[in-house]
Amino acid sequence: MIPAVMPTYARADLAFERGEGCWLVGTDGKRYLDFGSGVAVTALGHAHPHLVAALKSQAEKLWHCSNLYRIPGQEKLAERLVAHSFADTAFFCNSGAEAMEAAIKMARKYHDETGNPGRYRIVTTEGAFHGRTLATIAAGGQEKHLKGFEPAVDGFDQVPFGNLNALRAGIGAQTAAILLEPIQGEGGIRPLDIDYLKGARAAADEFGLLLIFDEVQCGMGRTGKLFAHEWAGVTPDIMGLAKGLGGGFPVGACLASEKAAIGMTAGSHGSTFGGNPLAMAVANAVLDVMLEPGFLAGVEMRGRLLKRRLEEAVAPHPNLVRGVRGNGMMLGLVCQAPNGEIQMALLDQGLITILAGDNVVRILPPLIVGEREIEDGADRVGRALKTLAAS
Repeated sequence: MIPAVMPTYARADLAFERGEGCWLVGTDGKRYLDFGSGVAVTALGHAHPHLVAALKSQAEKLWHCSNLYRIPGQEKLAERLVAHSFADTAFFCNSGAEAMEAAIKMARKYHDETGNPGRYRIVTTEGAFHGRTLATIAAGGQEKHLKGFEPAVDGFDQVPFGNLNALRAGIGAQTAAILLEPIQGEGGIRPLDIDYLKGARAAADEFGLLLIFDEVQCGMGRTGKLFAHEWAGVTPDIMGLAKGLGGGFPVGACLASEKAAIGMTAGSHGSTFGGNPLAMAVANAVLDVMLEPGFLAGVEMRGRLLKRRLEEAVAPHPNLVRGVRGNGMMLGLVCQAPNGEIQMALLDQGLITILAGDNVVRILPPLIVGEREIEDGADRVGRALKTLAAS
């Protein structure tokens, strides 16, 4: 008999009743150190007082009015995102998948507007993840996501990860854009190197393409800069954001240059709930915190500490975990043993983590994590691996 909640998730038999900062409390009263952040969503931890106050204040005023009218919080958030990014304009939605759908549509519309309607294909990389809609699973190209949903939406050409020659070879007369995650999240915390990102920008310029970055998971401060691509000194034409942008409240955004957004006129795209006053109040509160002087530098510094302590914790157990990769607060334990076994051992130690492809366990703590909690988390990793090794 099918349960009332559709069984589309392999859920752990664990439920939480409250959270504070980096900690979650289960319905059984047990405390857990949250190094998963709801898959990089609760970037400022649980029940952050500034976010709570912003949501409560807005909830007493106006929840929804639709995009048929001006929404001042939307205008404020757009102006702030534009001021701190490459972009000239922003479209607001509710999720990362919606942000990436907007990016895909925008790339096609750009070429239609500029007299090249036959250019609609987008080059993506192996191991990518861009969402769960029909178009975004086609963009990701992973069989496990596509199976049963064929035929795949046409218009996406996959090339090997991290191979610039393959990327260039994948460009054809119908290519409209290149779509990349600066750091693959679901694919296993796999960063693209700086030279690759620079080469992708050069290829896009050379062939008249748009460069799209998916920063749904790696953006919003997770690497110690507001956006992960800043480390490479390159800029995209379009970028998708979500997850940490709302700190736990559903909100997504598609940022674009004026050039890329040329076709995005009235009626070209829309969202009933996107950019609603509640979401905008919380997202603006998130930016209040992330744009404070020293906040991102602190994330970068503590991210280095976290990586070093994790490397020390896994070093005695190379038969279980062969290393740590990633940047900032977006790290992965590269497992030798099945990553599910590692994750369950960590959970037994009260540490919440997230699985990823390439046999990786993701470590995605809230960006507010302190040094004491980093030490605590690394100690739990060490104990979990020691227990597994002895079993």
